[in-house]
Parts: sequence; structure tokens; C-alpha cells
Amino acid sequence: MTHIKVIIPAYNEADSITHVINNIPTEVNEVIVVSNNSTDNTEANAKQAGATVLTETNKGYGYACLKGMDYIAKASKKPDIVVFLDGDYSDYPEELTKIVAPIINDNLDFVIGARVKALREAGSMTKPQVFGNWLATTLMRLFFGAKFTDLGPFRAIKYNKLLALNMEDKTYGWTVEMQLKALKQKLSYTEIPVNYRNRIGVSKVSGTIKGAIFAGVKILGWIFKYSIKK
Repeated sequence: MTHIKVIIPAYNEADSITHVINNIPTEVNEVIVVSNNSTDNTEANAKQAGATVLTETNKGYGYACLKGMDYIAKASKKPDIVVFLDGDYSDYPEELTKIVAPIINDNLDFVIGARVKALREAGSMTKPQVFGNWLATTLMRLFFGAKFTDLGPFRAIKYNKLLALNMEDKTYGWTVEMQLKALKQKLSYTEIPVNYRNRIGVSKVSGTIKGAIFAGVKILGWIFKYSIKK
């Protein structure tokens, strides 16, 4: 039976984290919530909902994901698949089943949950987010022949392939780094259309001008770094 672990980076997601955990399919073996310096009840609520809770005091999406990976690396039972999922309830956790299906059924390495327009709730992605996704995926197509249409955070990857990527970005560039390295290492991949709704609470990235700018710079930086390496 396929062993699946979920990593959820979370910063002050006390109002949403219980919903996220409760809607994750039961075939998942462990849910790991990484509290990224939260100051609210995120950790207590996640524990009560049955998750393994870790604390990462260095602020940054990548820092939180790397903390979760470090925990998995030290565990006696390693997963076959690792799923990354946000803690704000904008994704539909119950769709995890269809995110992992191409890996389990078709032996693909990597799956992105694509937030297609037809399945997005109005206002769930800001204009800078939509533009940034379009620009990043267009550049990846031009430079690398990629077929990605989104940098969606809801994603699944074989654990051994994840380790081989040697992930390093600590902040906003985590998702695009993973996709660029997957292309470089010629991983087999696909996208699965997923539903997307307005998050609970305020976005820490797209909800602020500073966050949107830093995310954009990070994403473009990774793309141009890899285009130069070609």
C-alpha cells in the first residue's frame, strides 16, 4: 500500500488549519503541520485535529517545507509520496486523491494541482498572482519546453525524486525551484485541474505589495538562473 505524508506550512492559520486537516483523505499516513513562527492557536488546533506539529522559527515558505522534509528524513518509515498543501483552506484537501493518482496508477514522478480559471472562485487569486503565474509558466515553456500552466502549491512528488532535487529555496521561490529542477532532472510530470477558493484569513504573500514583489523577484530569479545554466 502506498505510504503518503503531507507537509503543510502554516503561519497564523488557526481559523483554517482544522478544516484543512479534517478534509484530508484517510489514506494519508501522516499529516505534518509546520508552524512558521505562528503567534495564534495554529499549533494547538493542528495537534487537536491529529496532525504532527513542528515549529520553524525562520520565516519563509521554503524554510517550513524544508523543516517538514528534515522530519521525514529522520523518521523510521519513509513515504512513497510527499504532498505539499497550504494551510489556508484555499485548496480542497479532499482532492488529494486525484493529485496522487497519476503517481500511483501511471508511475509519474510529479503532479501539480493546476488552479484553472474555470474552477477558481471569484477573487481567489489576485491579478498579480494570475499575471505572475502566466509569466513564469510562459518563460518556462519558452526556455525549457515545459508544459506547466501554474505554480500551484498543492502538489505531489515521489519521495526519492524529491530528495534528488536537493531543494534549497527558503522563501517564495520554493514552488518554481521544484518545477525547474524537475525539468532539469527530466522527471515525468502532469497537471491535474483542481478547485480553488478564497482563503480563510489574509494572504501573507499575494495580500501584500511587498510580498507580491518579493515573490515575483524570487520566481523570475530562479527561471533566469536556470536559463543561463542551460
